[in-house]
Amino acid sequence: MDYHALGRRVREERLRLNLTQEKLAEDVGVSTAYIGQIERGERSLTLDKLVKLVNRLGVTIDFLLSDYVVATDDNSINILIQIMHDRTAEEKTLAINLLKVLFANK
Repeated sequence: MDYHALGRRVREERLRLNLTQEKLAEDVGVSTAYIGQIERGERSLTLDKLVKLVNRLGVTIDFLLSDYVVATDDNSINILIQIMHDRTAEEKTLAINLLKVLFANK
């Protein structure tokens, strides 16, 4: 398992939500040092901590573990939904238009 990739996604989502490590740690019930270690890929997570973390970040477990979850059509749709979550209407329109252009020749 690539804990660095997992930690990078945790950090990206935390920053997207404008959360400090301290606030995320408080909300999840762990220490700030623990969150820092996760984000640096120095520490693994127990299942219960992973569930608390994804619930607080508003993401899915398969999003955080996307390097290890085999993508099926259903998983791909879930990943797209996760990416679009909490985006502005303008960002969603831009993303849809980009996909249309990307797949226009197929």
